[in-house]
Amino acid sequence: MNFDPLINQALSIASWLVSIALIARILKSPWFKGLWGEALVRFLGRLLLPTDIYHRFHNVTLTTPDGTTQIDHIFVSRFGIFVVETKNMQGWIFGGEHQAQWTQRIYKKSFKFQNPLRQNYKHVKALEALLDVSTDTIHSVVVFVGNSTFKTPMPANVTKEGGYIRYVKSFTTPVLTENEVEAIVDQIQSGRLASTRDTHRRHVQQLKARNNPLAEKLCPKCGGRMLQRTSKRGANAGKKFLGCSAFPDCRMVQPLT
Repeated sequence: MNFDPLINQALSIASWLVSIALIARILKSPWFKGLWGEALVRFLGRLLLPTDIYHRFHNVTLTTPDGTTQIDHIFVSRFGIFVVETKNMQGWIFGGEHQAQWTQRIYKKSFKFQNPLRQNYKHVKALEALLDVSTDTIHSVVVFVGNSTFKTPMPANVTKEGGYIRYVKSFTTPVLTENEVEAIVDQIQSGRLASTRDTHRRHVQQLKARNNPLAEKLCPKCGGRMLQRTSKRGANAGKKFLGCSAFPDCRMVQPLT
């Protein structure tokens, strides 16, 4: 009896099963979820923010005194400049506007992550330095995508999925002229680093170096060395923090992690 057809059929089925398992693994990976989240924000922006009013930029890498910073999305209009940070997360989200860390809870497990408003603050300051514009023309926006639920009240600029569109559109008073908008668009185009794999790789390396507790920390404002200091007065007396070595000319401080 010739078993070749049965063997070939079994191999074909096995090949399909392996492919399906591989695709399922990719779809569940943080890498793909991140791509999906960014794609969703892009799609909603393209669909609901008219291109003749809102100029859009994605994955913008800018140089900073301590390396580089990467901005997920920027929308430029006469109503302001909107800096959008995307968080693709699931579970319950707990946090407050002024808390250094927020909490993600999935079933009985809890995970800490940096307050995304603080994370986006650096993006805003980097863009502000590049453009040299008034601070009240730049708006920080955080958008959560994925199967997550806010379990604490969030400020208006922390949104879920399409909610960021409503927040952007809530600004209806022009603060920039058409000529200023065109100049800002040109400045972003010329000031951003090339969107290449090498740019992304170097940015990731710098992130790892900044997160290394043994590595020397540089001031994100002036590039000076960040030194460990101890608060001598107030509610935080006795607590340690990082302060810029250029103090008092530079008053940048960071929590000690």
